[in-house]
Amino acid sequence: MRIVCGSDHAAAALKHEIMDHAAARGHEVTDIGGEGSDYPVTARAAARAVAKGRFDRGVLFCGTGQGMMLAANKVRGIRCAVCSDPYSALMARRHNDANMLALGARVLGTELAKMLVDLFLSTDFEGGRHQRRVSLIGEMEGERAEDDV
Repeated sequence: MRIVCGSDHAAAALKHEIMDHAAARGHEVTDIGGEGSDYPVTARAAARAVAKGRFDRGVLFCGTGQGMMLAANKVRGIRCAVCSDPYSALMARRHNDANMLALGARVLGTELAKMLVDLFLSTDFEGGRHQRRVSLIGEMEGERAEDDV
């Protein structure tokens, strides 16, 4: 699987640990960088690369994972989940067809982060009734609040 990774300054060490871990499991891993830039810049670059199909999935890292997740989800076609537990990582793939994962270096230990990435990369989307819901999310992309007024 082709994976793109990016981080801010707070999570560079965890990113490198996870990149080595994923590469050792046979994944093609690309570092988009970001340690010296604002996290939205890194999230946008990685999310655009996934949305364009250059990568199968993306993994982003910051202090909590929240900022990267919020920024990545602004890119059309991206479904980025921030996860801190195995069940959430599993269900983000099974039910939400998440194509990006955001992890918090100040929230997770390295071994738990490895477990979450392994689950995220090895779990398939179930489709079926979940596809309808994922499609509904896609239809919402680009909507503005004032469109409903």
